[in-house]
Amino acid sequence: MSYSPDPKPSRRHVLSLCGATLVSTRLATPAIAKTAVVQFGLTPVFLTSDLELLGRLQSYLQRSTGCAVRLVNRRTYQEVTTLLTSGQIDGAWICGYPFVSHRTELQLLAVPQWRGRPLYRSLAICDADRDASDLTSLRGDVHAFSDPDSNSGCLVTKAALISRGFRPETFFAKTLFTYGHRDVIRAVAAGLVQSGSVDGYVYDVVSKLEPALTSRTRIVSASEWLGFPPIAAPKLPPDAELHSLLKNALLTMHQTEDGRAVLEMLQLDRFSSEAPELFDPIAIKAALVAAAG
Repeated sequence: MSYSPDPKPSRRHVLSLCGATLVSTRLATPAIAKTAVVQFGLTPVFLTSDLELLGRLQSYLQRSTGCAVRLVNRRTYQEVTTLLTSGQIDGAWICGYPFVSHRTELQLLAVPQWRGRPLYRSLAICDADRDASDLTSLRGDVHAFSDPDSNSGCLVTKAALISRGFRPETFFAKTLFTYGHRDVIRAVAAGLVQSGSVDGYVYDVVSKLEPALTSRTRIVSASEWLGFPPIAAPKLPPDAELHSLLKNALLTMHQTEDGRAVLEMLQLDRFSSEAPELFDPIAIKAALVAAAG
C-alpha cells in the first residue's frame, strides 16, 4: 500500500514523537504569578524528551496563562487519565480511546489540527521486504502495540480483526507493548517483531526525520480517518479560572510567534474547538472490542 507523507519537513528539531520518557521541567519566568500553577499532563506515547520543545511549550503556556506551568509526565495513558479523572491535573494530551472510555468524567479542551483537519489514521506496518497485502496477512506474527489504551496503537487493530471474525489474542502468535509509537517502528525495522500498529501522524513525522528507519518498514493497511488525540480536562475542573486560561492558550497558539514555533516543532497547524461527537467512531470500536471480551 502506498503512503505519501507531506513532503515539506519542519526546519529543525521536530518531534521524533514516541518513545523516550518526558522530563518534568520548570522554567523560571519572573513575571509569572507564583501562587497559580497549571498542571499539564503529557505521556511518552508520542512525545520525546526534546528539551527545546518542552521548554518552548512550557514557556508559551506560562506567558499565555500568566501562571506557572508544571509539565507532568507519566509512562502510560492509564496513569495520565487517572490524574485527569481525579482532578489532580488541569489538562493533558491523551488519546481518543481513553477520552471515550471516560467521557462522563472528561471534557475536551482542544483538538490538534493536522493537515487542516482534526483527524489522523492508524497504520499496520511490517518489514519493508515482506509480501503482506492486508491486515489478515499478519496472522501468526509477533506484533507490537504502543499502549493498551491507544486508539491507533492498539484499539483500531483489535477492532478490525474482530470485525473480520478473528480474536486478537489468538490471531497473533504474541503481542507486546512498546509504550511509544516510535518504538513500534524501531521494533519492526530491527526485526524484533514482525509487525506493529502505529499512529499515522507519528509515522509521517518519523519518515521525515529518520527516513532510513521508516524505509525498513512498509505500510500494510491504514484505517479510516479518526479524531486526533485530544487535549482533555476533568469534567469538573479543579480550578475553573485556570481551566479557562489553559483552553484559551491552546486555542490561540497559532496567533503568536512563540505559539507558532511550538506548532512547527509538533508539525501541527493549530488547536481547535471540536464537538465530542468527533470521537464517536472510536467509541464504536471500543464497544466492539469490549463486547468481544
